[in-house]
Amino acid sequence: MSNELTTDRAHSDVVLIVDDVPDNLSVLHDALDESGYTVLVASSGEAALQRATHGQPDIILLDAMMPGMDGFEVARRLKGLALTAHIPIVFMTGLTETEHLEAALQAGAWTTSPSPSKPAK
Repeated sequence: MSNELTTDRAHSDVVLIVDDVPDNLSVLHDALDESGYTVLVASSGEAALQRATHGQPDIILLDAMMPGMDGFEVARRLKGLALTAHIPIVFMTGLTETEHLEAALQAGAWTTSPSPSKPAK
């Protein structure tokens, strides 16, 4: 998996994937890479904050449930930083309860999507 920006970034949208499950990262990375996107990956909340501020992705696909800093806190911090506040966030989650979806939107998510390892019901 590539963690570096390509020199051809001007011709490719940059997607940051944040998930603590390596299989999810791999599936999403491969699918997006094959579709022509530049893909950045982070496996923790702290790494996500660093990648987002340095890589300036066009969109962030963010897992809601991670050990340590969860996706909700990551989203709140990203939306609180001038460098990253404008970046759309899509939460990937198996959580379907209304309060979890509302929490994602309140944290700054643009929308939610089922996690790759949690098929939609």
